[in-house]
Amino acid sequence: MVKIPRVLHPGTLSPIGCCALALCCVLGLMAWPDGARAAPRHKQSQTPPTDSSSTSASSASTATTPKRSNDGQLLDRIVAVVDDGVVLESELDARVREITTQLQAQNVALPPEATLRSQVLDQLVIEEIEAQRAEHAGVKVSDEQLNEALEEVAKQQNVTLEELPQKLAQDGGDYAQYRQELRREIAREMLRQRDVTQRIVITPRELDQYMQQQRNSSDMNEYNVSHILIAIAQDATPTQLTQASKLAHDIANRARGGEDFAKLAVTYSQSETALQGGSLGWRKGSELPTFLVDTIERMKPGEVSDVIQTSSGFHVVKLNEKRSVDTKPQIVQQYHLRHILIKPTELEDDATVHQKLDEMRAAILDGKEDFAVLAKTNSQDPGSAVNGGDLGWAELGNYVPEFSSVAAGLKVGEISQPFHTQFGWHIVQMLGKRDYNNSSEAGRERAYSALRASRAEEATELWRQQIRDESYVELRL
Repeated sequence: MVKIPRVLHPGTLSPIGCCALALCCVLGLMAWPDGARAAPRHKQSQTPPTDSSSTSASSASTATTPKRSNDGQLLDRIVAVVDDGVVLESELDARVREITTQLQAQNVALPPEATLRSQVLDQLVIEEIEAQRAEHAGVKVSDEQLNEALEEVAKQQNVTLEELPQKLAQDGGDYAQYRQELRREIAREMLRQRDVTQRIVITPRELDQYMQQQRNSSDMNEYNVSHILIAIAQDATPTQLTQASKLAHDIANRARGGEDFAKLAVTYSQSETALQGGSLGWRKGSELPTFLVDTIERMKPGEVSDVIQTSSGFHVVKLNEKRSVDTKPQIVQQYHLRHILIKPTELEDDATVHQKLDEMRAAILDGKEDFAVLAKTNSQDPGSAVNGGDLGWAELGNYVPEFSSVAAGLKVGEISQPFHTQFGWHIVQMLGKRDYNNSSEAGRERAYSALRASRAEEATELWRQQIRDESYVELRL
């Protein structure tokens, strides 16, 4: 079956997502079995908030009217009103079927159907809130971005982009709807990047301290972790905090007593990974949320943690497996290049620029001109012209494909013929090649990404709680 890998979960497939970073994000209020219930995290108004815009008025009117056929037969039912939009029963049914199939494939025991439907509905509500906010914020997904995501989906399905509609149709899907859902998911991810990830600042000092902690640590392992979150509102009362804490401790005790952790996650967790059985997948210690690192490093496979309280709620984690990390040096091939770039204009077309670079190349080869001097006086690359066109040592993958392809074919000292890229016309000279141990630079980049991602997980949970609390939500299950 063709599925779109969800933006936030590499390797996790869903019919409405696309791929990238694993984040533990909060879902909303859900029904608890056996009468147990966590403190509500959102305000459910009795009447929709007033809105002067015609769009809101129209949406509110539509939201309260079930769809019916011409003969009055009920076609679909609204299961949630979410600000200016709705969630339909058909959407809920489709997602429940998908989640059920995924959980059964993972041999996860299913909770009662009513609980699963409530959990899935909360996920759909959050997605609807995010989609509306992305639209109101003017977040636009270009056709190029959408097609790139579709190409990645096609690649994962071992088909071409042209073959994807047929593949989807074979699985009973509709390609036009598929594109629309993917566009919405990309927009939501762009909103999360704008409102959460981009606001996380890592100073050089913080990064140095983090890397020093990693060097001092003897932990060279990766961890397969599962997670349950019992969320708390920012304005939770002492009674609500006590109730949430009691529920979290009860869940931890039940998990230690042998109950299926994945089923408990599906039933109770308010994290976005709840419907994947709470799985965070394999993570290096440095890639775990910062509040989990010390706990996980002390645990043995199969163990369930004590309850951990953070600003987003109460957490319970289980360490499923642990494995060693390969720490071999990272050797890469680097190239020392310099170039001259000239861009065509209305006065100098492509042919004229090509001829000019041809003449410069000939003059350099004849010894009449110096490459660096010509670059300083003629090159239109502001980053390298002041250095005589010198680009320094770098991997070819750092350059656009056309540039890399030409450079890769040069011998040391050789100057290329003029060639064209998206930036203009170039001639490039190969000054040197070397094998380079990139472990330090790569390690710093990995550390920056890991530190930022670990902070983003907690920040995203809080952000989702906030936007849920700020939204009008009326559940109709």
